[in-house]
Amino acid sequence: MSYPTPMIISNLTTALADKSWDALVVIGESFINVLPEPLNEIIIKQAEFDSRINKELTSFISEDVNQTRVILAPIGQTNRYFDDVRSYYDAAKKAASLVLTMGAKKPLLVILGNDKPAYKNAEMVSYLGFSQALWQPLEAREAFGDLIEPISILGVVSSNLNGSNAAALESGRYVARDLCGTEPERMAPPQFAEYCVEAFDRTDVKVTVTDDMAELETEYPLLWAVARASIEVKRHQPRVIRLEYTPPGEINKTLMLVGKGIVYDTGGADLKTGGHMAGMSRDKGGAAAVAGFMKTVAELAPLGIKVVAEIAAVRNSIGAEAFVSDEIITGHSGIRVRIGNTDAEGRLVMADLLSKLREEALDEVNPVLFTVATLTGHAARSVGPYTALVENGVSKANGYGELLVEQGDLLADPCETSRSRREDYEFVQPRTKADDLLSSNNGPSAVTARGHQFPMAFLSIVSGLDKHDVNDADPLPYIHIDIAGSGVEGGDWQHGKPSAAPISALFGAFIDSAD
Repeated sequence: MSYPTPMIISNLTTALADKSWDALVVIGESFINVLPEPLNEIIIKQAEFDSRINKELTSFISEDVNQTRVILAPIGQTNRYFDDVRSYYDAAKKAASLVLTMGAKKPLLVILGNDKPAYKNAEMVSYLGFSQALWQPLEAREAFGDLIEPISILGVVSSNLNGSNAAALESGRYVARDLCGTEPERMAPPQFAEYCVEAFDRTDVKVTVTDDMAELETEYPLLWAVARASIEVKRHQPRVIRLEYTPPGEINKTLMLVGKGIVYDTGGADLKTGGHMAGMSRDKGGAAAVAGFMKTVAELAPLGIKVVAEIAAVRNSIGAEAFVSDEIITGHSGIRVRIGNTDAEGRLVMADLLSKLREEALDEVNPVLFTVATLTGHAARSVGPYTALVENGVSKANGYGELLVEQGDLLADPCETSRSRREDYEFVQPRTKADDLLSSNNGPSAVTARGHQFPMAFLSIVSGLDKHDVNDADPLPYIHIDIAGSGVEGGDWQHGKPSAAPISALFGAFIDSAD
């Protein structure tokens, strides 16, 4: 099926009188004396013998309510300095799971907001959280059919929620969850590309798939090195997928994104052991998020902003043809890269794409470049469930990282910025004259000092972006986005639902704000 289409109803009384909705879900801080009669009196009476009301998720049946099923989802406190709008997202997710358990198929969502600026998007966030809980993996939908996602319409009582924006954002998040959460054979590189072709059919996004092995070897030598061991298996062969949206009329800004699409990461010759390979089909989360963001762009077709995305869909396999540590490979930019660890493959598959986009960016209007990846365990260790942002000097001077943090907070897609420092650039300097750049050390990033910051320095140098920083003649803003901690719920990379981070933050920062 698909995500639930939001049906916006501006009048609460009208919505509550509509018997076609089969469940009433109320999300808020408190439920007493805030809803119209007779619903208020019904809740008061219910609270007399159920002390859970206002404290935890509660449901009851009442023939005096037109929707019969009533679910009250409290969000908890909002007055502490660390409280944020994710409380609405979490409450909506819990409520959605209960709606499914109760057998409802057409729920009505009522969000009791507040006047605090941090909660101004409570209605949007609640819709997104509800939809997150309803998504089921692509393989499950293919096995069981549409019945596995029984809710196709979600009523939302609101006088200010933009239904088109909400639907477009959830459409992109749905695509991202599909691409990230699907197992490695069903979403091998050729099938990843096929999914993208189908997802953008009859939209304004142009899809180009590079599937010629000779061209990939010549144009993307670092990507090719990672892919070498997979070439002999046709269904595992790499793809480079380009998604391009060009609006009619004047262009005011250009977003250029590269997504890491490692459909399965064995670690290569530096093989993952001790059970750490499980969940590595989600190492394509960055590419999934980039494709999902492009889906949101396709649905909205915003004016004034051009968006270009390139995805490296590759399997990091192990075999006789596998690349190994100590190899020196010359990338698209001409930089000679010494391989430090074959399990640090994500930065390699993005490097050539970023180099090409850097060249294109010089001819674009107000470009901003991004890499999006499930890159390092260090990001998850450093910032927990948050998206880590590492900027170059141009991006920092323009405040793009802080803009993503601000908008991510408002849309329940939180980010944290990390400074890029001289030690990061020193870390990847060559140790001999045989090479120009070191891809990584040979230890796990999680126990490497500045393990999620120094890869941005590597990507900056290997793509040539280090020659376009704040004091250079042609400055280009660049943000490296690491979603290793935020890409799946609960940090469970094998079983957790993909979160679709950082699509909402990107939308809020660069699409919604441009309206």
